[in-house]
Amino acid sequence: MPRKPEFNRDDLIGRARDLFWQRGWAGTSLKDLERVLKMNPGSFYAAFGSKDALFGLAMDRYAKDGRERLRNLAEDSGPLTALQQFPQLVIGSADAPAKACMLAKTVLELQTRGHPLADQANQHLRAMEDRFADLFRQAQQLGEISSDHDPAILARRYQSDLMGLRISAERGDIDASAIADEIAESLSRLG
Repeated sequence: MPRKPEFNRDDLIGRARDLFWQRGWAGTSLKDLERVLKMNPGSFYAAFGSKDALFGLAMDRYAKDGRERLRNLAEDSGPLTALQQFPQLVIGSADAPAKACMLAKTVLELQTRGHPLADQANQHLRAMEDRFADLFRQAQQLGEISSDHDPAILARRYQSDLMGLRISAERGDIDASAIADEIAESLSRLG
């Protein structure tokens, strides 16, 4: 009878996500993954197949977590307030392995290589932009944002602002919290 694996796959994907998020695809070796996941090479390949497959799972987890945080904010406080609070949330987590967006880092690192993981990261970024556009539409329906604004354009600009914010936060020598407040304030002027 085959032995049942003695690991929690979800936990391993979370730990791999943090390592990839911090170091990137090229900066993370199989030995790094084996050490952090406490797996031997055979167990690693049996569980995940390849570094790329695990990176894809880690990106999926990262994107899912971001969507859930945004959804929870919107459910608790409404669409516009969620959009205003989200910038502080994405830079305010002290336990995050990096401030910069894992998806944006992946696109920058792998797009020029034509790597399929860059396409996967782009798909996640588009899905998040669509979610932002949905929240802008909801805020318009509630009368919080003027109908003069195109939600898709607002979402694209907002996502761009968040990426810049996260890079500023990664630098460490810029008051990223003040920038997050400026992003939130700019949204209050859309009424």
